[in-house]
Amino acid sequence: MNASSVDKDLVRASLRGVRLSAQKGRLVADMIRGKPIAQAMDILRFTPKKAAQIIRKVLESAIANAEFGEGWDIDTLCVHTIHVEQGTSLRRFTARAKGRGNQIRKPTCHVYLALAMQKAGTQTVTK
Repeated sequence: MNASSVDKDLVRASLRGVRLSAQKGRLVADMIRGKPIAQAMDILRFTPKKAAQIIRKVLESAIANAEFGEGWDIDTLCVHTIHVEQGTSLRRFTARAKGRGNQIRKPTCHVYLALAMQKAGTQTVTK
């Protein structure tokens, strides 16, 4: 996981080359976008998808970056942005009839997450 803090209002964490399709990762990322980190962790902890475990690790890394790197109070953080981009696909071949072969694509993705301080008095809207 990679951490960088280019913007002083945001704390970032990223994970590149994850063996997960970007489409499946975006389903989980959409569930936690804009949520406070306590609520986001609960959502990820009880979501039975592979992407939830991967995104939870990136979120934990961003929380650690905020707490120990920047000295922020973790109770006031929320998920500012999260996006999952398509990475390179691993190409494999499987044997078929009559000496032929079919290509199997194993997709990868990149997860980028940024945390920000929650504004005082703002409530997140839950659907």
